Amino acid sequence: MSSLDGVKIYDLIYVIVNHGMGTKVLRQAKTCGVSGGTILLGKGTIINPFLNFLSLYDEKKEVVLMIANREIAGNTLNKLNKKFKFDRPHHGIAFTTSTVEVIGSRSSILKQGKSQVVDQPLYQIIVTIVDRGKADDVVEAAKSAGSRGGTIINARGSGVDETTKLFNMEIEPEKEMVIILAKNDSTESIISSISEKLKINKPGNGIIYTQNALNVYGIY
Repeated sequence: MSSLDGVKIYDLIYVIVNHGMGTKVLRQAKTCGVSGGTILLGKGTIINPFLNFLSLYDEKKEVVLMIANREIAGNTLNKLNKKFKFDRPHHGIAFTTSTVEVIGSRSSILKQGKSQVVDQPLYQIIVTIVDRGKADDVVEAAKSAGSRGGTIINARGSGVDETTKLFNMEIEPEKEMVIILAKNDSTESIISSISEKLKINKPGNGIIYTQNALNVYGIY
């Protein structure tokens, strides 16, 4: 399903590959109709080649984020898989998740209706944002609940209560974002473990949110 009541539905494409491959992925995606994307630097937390979640063997990663309508997104992932062979160990992983609103696309402005129906996904994306230095604790807590690891991306906070002053200059604290791909039946236990260990319910300790993974390539 690529449209709802004549309105195109857009998905966010994630592609996680070894360092240096992001530009090649983006270039190939453009040949499929994707207008552009953003490449983020990250690091993986898995070193066992038989483990089957987000992070792969090489520690340095690039996360490519792209927006495309659902039809193009599905076709793009299929062609990227054929080109970069995500079905082989250590070649990467790719998946999509739905968007609620897209503003700034070259082709459209979109707000999706709540009546959209999609198949129940097998995997969910768990995103945890914490202060820098806490990402390893997130991964450890997730592993204790059945996760096999994740991908860590450096970020920066901008909350109104999250600044300190040094020589009268406001300093925004650095953050870490941990992305974990988990099966539906283990998502809740992973979230509970992270929340308990990091005390996420206390103000300023972090945030966790989940998204459905609609198409997944690179899981063995």
